[in-house]
Amino acid sequence: MTRFSPSSCGGLRIALSNVEVMLRWSGAMWLEAERTLVVADLHFEKGSSYAARFGQMLPPYDTRETLDRLDREIALLTPDRLIFLGDSFHDGDGEARLAHDDARRLEGLALGRELVWAVGNHDADGPKVLPGEIIDEAVIAGLTLRHEPLPGVQFGEVAGHLHPAAKVTSGRATIRRRCFVTDGQRLVLPAFGAFTGGLNVLDEAFSNLFAGPLLAGALGPKRVHAVGRKSLRPD
Repeated sequence: MTRFSPSSCGGLRIALSNVEVMLRWSGAMWLEAERTLVVADLHFEKGSSYAARFGQMLPPYDTRETLDRLDREIALLTPDRLIFLGDSFHDGDGEARLAHDDARRLEGLALGRELVWAVGNHDADGPKVLPGEIIDEAVIAGLTLRHEPLPGVQFGEVAGHLHPAAKVTSGRATIRRRCFVTDGQRLVLPAFGAFTGGLNVLDEAFSNLFAGPLLAGALGPKRVHAVGRKSLRPD
Protein backbone atom coordinates (compact mmCIF):
# COMPACT_ATOMS: atom_id res chain seq x y z
CA MET A 1 0.00 0.00 0.00
CA THR A 2 1.21 3.48 -0.84
CA ARG A 3 2.00 5.61 2.19
CA PHE A 4 2.60 9.31 2.49
CA SER A 5 5.05 10.66 5.04
CA PRO A 6 4.33 14.24 6.18
CA SER A 7 7.23 16.71 6.08
CA SER A 8 7.92 19.73 8.26
CA CYS A 9 7.64 21.93 5.15
CA GLY A 10 3.99 20.92 4.67
CA GLY A 11 4.72 18.54 1.81
CA LEU A 12 4.38 14.78 1.64
CA ARG A 13 7.18 12.34 0.96
CA ILE A 14 6.35 9.24 -1.04
CA ALA A 15 8.35 6.33 -2.42
CA LEU A 16 7.38 6.37 -6.09
CA SER A 17 8.56 3.11 -7.67
CA ASN A 18 11.25 3.07 -4.95
CA VAL A 19 12.33 6.67 -5.68
CA GLU A 20 11.76 9.20 -2.90
CA VAL A 21 9.90 12.29 -4.10
CA MET A 22 8.43 15.26 -2.27
CA LEU A 23 4.93 16.47 -3.15
CA ARG A 24 4.88 20.21 -2.42
CA TRP A 25 1.77 22.15 -1.41
CA SER A 26 2.43 24.46 -4.35
CA GLY A 27 1.66 21.53 -6.67
CA ALA A 28 5.31 20.95 -7.63
CA MET A 29 7.24 17.70 -7.30
CA TRP A 30 10.72 17.90 -5.80
CA LEU A 31 13.46 15.33 -6.44
CA GLU A 32 15.92 16.38 -3.77
CA ALA A 33 18.68 13.91 -4.67
CA GLU A 34 18.58 15.20 -8.26
CA ARG A 35 18.01 18.86 -7.29
CA THR A 36 15.13 18.82 -9.77
CA LEU A 37 11.84 20.72 -9.51
CA VAL A 38 8.97 19.53 -11.71
CA VAL A 39 5.73 21.41 -12.46
CA ALA A 40 3.00 20.55 -14.93
CA ASP A 41 0.39 22.43 -16.93
CA LEU A 42 1.33 26.05 -16.27
CA HIS A 43 -0.86 27.24 -19.19
CA PHE A 44 0.87 30.61 -19.46
CA GLU A 45 -1.23 33.21 -21.27
CA LYS A 46 -4.54 31.39 -20.87
CA GLY A 47 -6.17 34.72 -20.01
CA SER A 48 -4.96 36.42 -23.18
CA SER A 49 -5.97 33.36 -25.22
CA TYR A 50 -9.55 33.55 -23.98
CA ALA A 51 -9.63 37.27 -24.70
CA ALA A 52 -8.35 36.81 -28.25
CA ARG A 53 -10.41 33.75 -29.17
CA PHE A 54 -13.68 34.21 -27.30
CA GLY A 55 -13.77 37.87 -26.27
CA GLN A 56 -13.88 36.64 -22.68
CA MET A 57 -12.00 39.22 -20.63
CA LEU A 58 -10.26 37.31 -17.88
CA PRO A 59 -7.86 39.32 -15.69
CA PRO A 60 -4.57 39.35 -17.67
CA TYR A 61 -2.39 38.40 -14.71
CA ASP A 62 -2.39 34.60 -14.80
CA THR A 63 1.16 34.31 -16.16
CA ARG A 64 2.45 36.74 -13.54
CA GLU A 65 0.70 34.92 -10.68
CA THR A 66 1.97 31.54 -11.87
CA LEU A 67 5.52 32.90 -12.12
CA ASP A 68 5.26 34.39 -8.63
CA ARG A 69 4.38 30.97 -7.19
CA LEU A 70 7.14 29.33 -9.17
CA ASP A 71 9.69 31.91 -8.03
CA ARG A 72 8.81 31.23 -4.40
CA GLU A 73 9.51 27.52 -4.86
CA ILE A 74 12.80 28.23 -6.64
CA ALA A 75 13.91 30.61 -3.87
CA LEU A 76 13.20 27.97 -1.22
CA LEU A 77 14.68 24.95 -2.99
CA THR A 78 17.40 26.40 -5.32
CA PRO A 79 17.03 23.63 -7.91
CA ASP A 80 19.74 22.80 -10.43
CA ARG A 81 17.14 21.63 -12.92
CA LEU A 82 13.63 22.93 -13.63
CA ILE A 83 11.25 20.83 -15.72
CA PHE A 84 8.00 22.12 -17.20
CA LEU A 85 5.96 18.99 -17.85
CA GLY A 86 3.99 20.11 -20.89
CA ASP A 87 1.22 22.60 -21.67
CA SER A 88 3.47 25.34 -20.40
CA PHE A 89 1.64 27.71 -22.77
CA HIS A 90 -2.10 27.57 -23.32
CA ASP A 91 -1.66 27.67 -27.10
CA GLY A 92 1.06 27.82 -29.75
CA ASP A 93 0.99 31.63 -29.89
CA GLY A 94 1.19 32.14 -26.14
CA GLU A 95 4.91 32.86 -26.13
CA ALA A 96 4.41 35.75 -28.57
CA ARG A 97 1.73 37.29 -26.32
CA LEU A 98 3.93 37.39 -23.22
CA ALA A 99 4.34 40.75 -21.58
CA HIS A 100 7.93 41.99 -21.78
CA ASP A 101 8.53 41.62 -18.04
CA ASP A 102 7.10 38.09 -17.97
CA ALA A 103 9.29 37.05 -20.90
CA ARG A 104 12.38 38.38 -19.10
CA ARG A 105 11.40 36.46 -15.96
CA LEU A 106 11.11 33.25 -17.95
CA GLU A 107 14.50 33.87 -19.54
CA GLY A 108 15.94 34.34 -16.06
CA LEU A 109 14.80 30.88 -14.99
CA ALA A 110 17.51 29.39 -17.21
CA LEU A 111 20.33 31.35 -15.54
CA GLY A 112 22.50 29.05 -13.46
CA ARG A 113 20.29 25.99 -13.93
CA GLU A 114 19.01 23.58 -16.56
CA LEU A 115 15.59 24.54 -17.93
CA VAL A 116 13.63 21.77 -19.68
CA TRP A 117 10.37 22.14 -21.59
CA ALA A 118 8.47 18.89 -22.18
CA VAL A 119 5.95 19.42 -24.97
CA GLY A 120 2.22 18.93 -24.44
CA ASN A 121 -0.96 18.90 -26.47
CA HIS A 122 -1.38 22.69 -26.11
CA ASP A 123 2.25 23.53 -27.00
CA ALA A 124 3.39 20.71 -29.24
CA ASP A 125 6.40 22.63 -30.61
CA GLY A 126 7.68 24.11 -27.37
CA PRO A 127 8.92 27.71 -27.07
CA LYS A 128 10.52 29.29 -30.12
CA VAL A 129 12.63 32.04 -28.51
CA LEU A 130 12.91 31.33 -24.81
CA PRO A 131 15.97 29.40 -23.60
CA GLY A 132 15.93 25.78 -22.51
CA GLU A 133 15.88 22.24 -23.87
CA ILE A 134 12.73 20.97 -25.60
CA ILE A 135 11.94 17.27 -25.07
CA ASP A 136 9.16 14.71 -25.43
CA GLU A 137 10.07 12.93 -22.22
CA ALA A 138 12.96 12.48 -19.80
CA VAL A 139 14.22 9.70 -17.53
CA ILE A 140 15.56 10.95 -14.19
CA ALA A 141 16.50 8.73 -11.24
CA GLY A 142 14.61 5.86 -12.88
CA LEU A 143 11.40 7.87 -13.29
CA THR A 144 9.96 8.65 -16.72
CA LEU A 145 8.62 12.19 -16.99
CA ARG A 146 6.18 13.03 -19.79
CA HIS A 147 3.17 15.27 -20.33
CA GLU A 148 0.36 12.80 -20.97
CA PRO A 149 0.03 9.51 -19.07
CA LEU A 150 0.28 6.45 -21.30
CA PRO A 151 -2.58 3.91 -21.14
CA GLY A 152 -2.31 0.97 -18.79
CA VAL A 153 0.11 0.43 -15.93
CA GLN A 154 3.32 2.46 -16.31
CA PHE A 155 5.76 1.91 -13.46
CA GLY A 156 7.72 5.00 -12.52
CA GLU A 157 5.78 7.37 -14.76
CA VAL A 158 5.29 11.02 -13.75
CA ALA A 159 2.82 12.95 -15.89
CA GLY A 160 0.43 15.88 -15.96
CA HIS A 161 -2.26 16.66 -18.55
CA LEU A 162 -5.31 15.51 -16.57
CA HIS A 163 -5.36 18.32 -13.95
CA PRO A 164 -6.41 15.99 -11.09
CA ALA A 165 -8.69 17.30 -8.33
CA ALA A 166 -10.00 15.65 -5.16
CA LYS A 167 -13.49 16.18 -3.75
CA VAL A 168 -13.85 15.32 -0.07
CA THR A 169 -16.87 15.56 2.22
CA SER A 170 -16.31 15.89 5.96
CA GLY A 171 -19.38 16.42 8.10
CA ARG A 172 -21.41 19.16 6.42
CA ALA A 173 -18.48 20.59 4.49
CA THR A 174 -17.52 19.59 0.96
CA ILE A 175 -14.09 20.66 -0.30
CA ARG A 176 -12.63 20.35 -3.79
CA ARG A 177 -8.91 20.86 -4.28
CA ARG A 178 -6.26 20.30 -6.90
CA CYS A 179 -4.28 17.21 -6.01
CA PHE A 180 -1.54 14.76 -6.78
CA VAL A 181 -2.84 11.24 -7.46
CA THR A 182 -0.80 8.05 -7.19
CA ASP A 183 -0.81 4.35 -6.38
CA GLY A 184 2.89 4.35 -5.52
CA GLN A 185 3.86 3.18 -9.01
CA ARG A 186 2.94 6.22 -11.10
CA LEU A 187 2.06 9.83 -10.30
CA VAL A 188 -0.10 12.48 -11.96
CA LEU A 189 0.71 16.06 -10.96
CA PRO A 190 -1.87 18.81 -10.44
CA ALA A 191 -1.98 21.72 -12.84
CA PHE A 192 0.31 24.52 -11.62
CA GLY A 193 -1.17 27.37 -13.66
CA ALA A 194 -3.24 30.08 -11.99
CA PHE A 195 -6.25 29.77 -14.33
CA THR A 196 -6.33 25.98 -14.66
CA GLY A 197 -9.25 23.88 -13.48
CA GLY A 198 -9.31 20.30 -12.25
CA LEU A 199 -10.78 16.92 -13.23
CA ASN A 200 -12.13 14.73 -10.43
CA VAL A 201 -9.77 11.79 -9.81
CA LEU A 202 -12.79 9.46 -9.84
CA ASP A 203 -13.47 10.42 -13.46
CA GLU A 204 -13.24 7.66 -16.04
CA ALA A 205 -10.10 9.27 -17.48
CA PHE A 206 -8.15 8.00 -14.45
CA SER A 207 -9.77 4.57 -14.29
CA ASN A 208 -7.19 2.56 -16.24
CA LEU A 209 -4.07 4.29 -14.93
CA PHE A 210 -3.64 2.83 -11.47
CA ALA A 211 -3.16 -0.80 -10.47
CA GLY A 212 -3.01 -0.31 -6.70
CA PRO A 213 -5.09 1.58 -4.12
CA LEU A 214 -5.64 5.20 -5.13
CA LEU A 215 -4.30 7.96 -2.90
CA ALA A 216 -4.61 11.70 -3.43
CA GLY A 217 -2.46 14.50 -2.07
CA ALA A 218 -4.89 17.42 -1.89
CA LEU A 219 -3.37 20.91 -1.91
CA GLY A 220 -4.17 23.08 1.08
CA PRO A 221 -3.05 26.64 1.85
CA LYS A 222 0.15 25.50 3.60
CA ARG A 223 0.25 21.71 3.35
CA VAL A 224 -0.62 18.67 1.27
CA HIS A 225 -3.37 16.51 2.77
CA ALA A 226 -3.27 12.73 2.26
CA VAL A 227 -6.69 11.47 1.16
CA GLY A 228 -7.52 7.77 0.79
CA ARG A 229 -9.88 6.34 -1.83
CA LYS A 230 -12.73 5.84 0.66
CA SER A 231 -12.79 9.57 1.43
CA LEU A 232 -13.01 10.68 -2.21
CA ARG A 233 -16.34 11.71 -3.72
CA PRO A 234 -17.44 12.12 -7.36
CA ASP A 235 -18.62 15.49 -8.67
